[in-house]
Amino acid sequence: MMTSIDACALPRESLLQRLASEGAFTDCYTTQISRAVSQTQFVEAFYSTAVFGVERLILNWALGKASTLSEVKQLAAGAADSFAAWKVEARTANQLLLADFKGRTRSWLMTEQSAETGQAATQLFFGSAVMAVIDPTSGQKSLGAGFQSMLWFHQLYSRVLLSAAKSRLLSQSE
Repeated sequence: MMTSIDACALPRESLLQRLASEGAFTDCYTTQISRAVSQTQFVEAFYSTAVFGVERLILNWALGKASTLSEVKQLAAGAADSFAAWKVEARTANQLLLADFKGRTRSWLMTEQSAETGQAATQLFFGSAVMAVIDPTSGQKSLGAGFQSMLWFHQLYSRVLLSAAKSRLLSQSE
């Protein structure tokens, strides 16, 4: 069951802002959890869900890009600069930006702490970037017909991934 996941504008400090200004397709989804969650906890929860586990299996089968839960923990802790088909492009205390091995897509995670209601809460963000390429026919930058035709799936899958991470974090706090 999907928890409240909302599409939103990229936060001003997002590591995806540079790519958006360069003409990449970017998106951003957010949800809130009513407790403090560290960036390390969020990254680990995100990449160790059952939903993402299926993606990890597909990456191993289709591309030979295997990954383990131990590698997820290392990535989350900042002890690894690569994971499955991605390399760390940038990292801050509350953000992680991964680039795929071809450099065409990015995945981004961010946490933002708040205590607006007097109680600890964390805003979780997940976003993506798809770099435009030069269309050989028109000579213009394009995301490509393949991406355009699968955009609906990408949007749904992004929401499912963030929802699964939130559910995992909630189950860990019980």
